[in-house]
Amino acid sequence: MARKLADSTVARIREGMLQRKKEIIDKVDEREKEIEDALHDEGAAERVPDPTTAEGGTLSYEYELLRQIDAAALAEVHKIDDALAKMKGGTYGLCETCGESIPMERLKALPHSTQCVSCASGSRT
Repeated sequence: MARKLADSTVARIREGMLQRKKEIIDKVDEREKEIEDALHDEGAAERVPDPTTAEGGTLSYEYELLRQIDAAALAEVHKIDDALAKMKGGTYGLCETCGESIPMERLKALPHSTQCVSCASGSRT
């Protein structure tokens, strides 16, 4: 049977997720600004990638890789937002697949978990 998490526990987890969300957004914003500055800084012509050169190709690749890392980080932000919405709706901590409670250890490790360990691993039938 699914258990209801204590309000204090939910509040503590919520604060941790809000802090993590802020850290991610700040880091992504900082990295995007650095990339844009590097691409548009007239004084740093050697940093602006010219895809016709080996170094330019490498820089273009590095910038694209950083943007992909940022996209993955923003996907985590969306998962956090979903978990925060579940908190408001009173369904936080319940497995989306089986409806059972997600173990507290799992929520501590991955607060935006949507499945219990059994369902996430595919072992529940």
